[in-house]
Amino acid sequence: MSEAAVNVRYMVDDVGAAVEWYTSRLGFTLLSNHAPAFADVRRGALRLLLSGPSSSAGRPMPDGEQPCPGGWNRIHLIVDDLAVEVARLRAAGVQFRNDVVTGPGGSQILLVDPSGNLVELFQPAGG
Repeated sequence: MSEAAVNVRYMVDDVGAAVEWYTSRLGFTLLSNHAPAFADVRRGALRLLLSGPSSSAGRPMPDGEQPCPGGWNRIHLIVDDLAVEVARLRAAGVQFRNDVVTGPGGSQILLVDPSGNLVELFQPAGG
């Protein structure tokens, strides 16, 4: 088992739109694109698997439930300057789920990708 990379799978409605959003808005690099079924992108040690409805991950479960985007689980990206990132992303038309929240560990905000999956941007306290 490799310890160098972390893989996370997101179900997405449109693989092409997801690839464009993650690469142009958050600086991910495209690894492979097999749209409309699947693509994967990388940022640092994170490999994000973008699985569309026609992918094997999109097949119904034995009870008939269909995998779908959304929910509260999310990838967590650390940034150096949250205010700068928020301003840049707002200017690019990115949808936010909330406003910046600050606590003892730092500040965070939630972005919404084109399929409704969440991405958290986090600036550690003192950063």
